[in-house]
Amino acid sequence: MKTFFLTDKGKVRQRNEDNGGVFHNMDGDILAVVADGMGGHRAGDIASSMTTQLFNSYWEQTYNIDTPKKAEQWLKERVEIINERLFKHAGENSACEGMGTTIVVAICANSFVTIGHIGDSRCYMLSEEELSLMTEDHSLVNELVRYGEISKEDAAYHPRKNVLLRVLGTEKQVDLDIKTLVIEEDDKLLLCSDGLSNKVSIEEMNRVLTSPGDIESKGEILVNRANELGGEDNITLIIIDYGESPNEGG
Repeated sequence: MKTFFLTDKGKVRQRNEDNGGVFHNMDGDILAVVADGMGGHRAGDIASSMTTQLFNSYWEQTYNIDTPKKAEQWLKERVEIINERLFKHAGENSACEGMGTTIVVAICANSFVTIGHIGDSRCYMLSEEELSLMTEDHSLVNELVRYGEISKEDAAYHPRKNVLLRVLGTEKQVDLDIKTLVIEEDDKLLLCSDGLSNKVSIEEMNRVLTSPGDIESKGEILVNRANELGGEDNITLIIIDYGESPNEGG
């Protein structure tokens, strides 16, 4: 498989509070992480940076994650530890009070992918030329849509659109949504922060990802498109292409 990671601070924000990356364990298996930080001062970028670094350090010491059960257990345990680390750091550093981050994480094995998420960063799967959303936002407006109080169209312009119901690091404990999917050879995954998904429609993402060209070009097109449509937020994405040969050097 081939991977591409890109983050951009957008056209409005002074700092990039998003973070993430693609990491390999001792068997060469891939962990993809997107984290969208929040909090006063520089707390947002501290939360997302700490989270990304901790995932990397834990993953690079890991091996033999060869079943969905092992992958799901690994994610649950590490997210619990990382949540505790963030909460403790915020409690000991007044400038970081209330800091937190969304996460969407994917453990990519040859025949399956295990996805974990908290917040409104998303994972999409492209299979047989059709892009589908694999995660459900932990946000106020998504709950309103689920219970039929507002429409999906209303949600896009709701004044409390950015209110999250679940974030990593702001409470002593947090629930992780987790699922495992069977992967076919030509499938693609798109992990992204809401700086992309709030701006670029799933239909446009689908067109870009199914168009000719490499995933680097497609990733850049998507980020540029989010900026063209306003770029009010930081924009981060990871594309994982199961149909391509590995990146050079890994």
